[in-house]
Amino acid sequence: MHIPDGYLSPQTYVPFWGVSIGFWSVALKKMKKELSVKHVPYLAMAAAFSFLIMMFNVPIPGGTTGHAVGGGIIAVLLGPWTAVIAVSVSLIVQALVFGDGGITAIGANCFNMAVVIPFVSYWVFNLIRGNFTGGSRFNIAAFLSGWAGLSVASIFAGFEFGIQPLIASGADGRPLYAPYPLSVALPAMALEHMMLFSVVEGVVTLLLLKYFMKHEPELIHALKAKEA
Repeated sequence: MHIPDGYLSPQTYVPFWGVSIGFWSVALKKMKKELSVKHVPYLAMAAAFSFLIMMFNVPIPGGTTGHAVGGGIIAVLLGPWTAVIAVSVSLIVQALVFGDGGITAIGANCFNMAVVIPFVSYWVFNLIRGNFTGGSRFNIAAFLSGWAGLSVASIFAGFEFGIQPLIASGADGRPLYAPYPLSVALPAMALEHMMLFSVVEGVVTLLLLKYFMKHEPELIHALKAKEA
């Protein structure tokens, strides 16, 4: 999911920088209103957790990698806007310090993993669980929230790769950036994640949510928001 430098054209990565900056601005304002002082340490732990889980990268076809992100569980626990900041911080540190993901692609990577995943996961979790706070439906909602968030993000990434030959080619017709068309990039990204990495994301989301339900249910943002 970490897109490196040289795979996205300026026509693609510049707008994504703008979109991500817009989300960061709103997220910071939302956090000041929604995140209490006692929950600030959880924000730091969430960023560290996302950083750690994303370090287990597995190369996949298409010039990128597959891995879990942790954005789903962070969104359910602390809210999607807080997850935007937590995951973005992890991605920016990885790009600047470890070279994991390109500098030019930070906007796109943050949009895919720090915006799409939290909001999709949060929406799916609340949609499926209804008013249940336990039982099989709650567990299914937790798993599918993690699975769906990462799966949808992989589709976005595959689409971003796949449109490059259409929008940025040389005079001889050769792609200047990612060389794979949509027919290759989209299945490569989406199928690998749906069948493997998104499953891991779903299991992680389920297990951690069950832990917090048992020990700190008052922390879970999605439950408080539903009650309100």
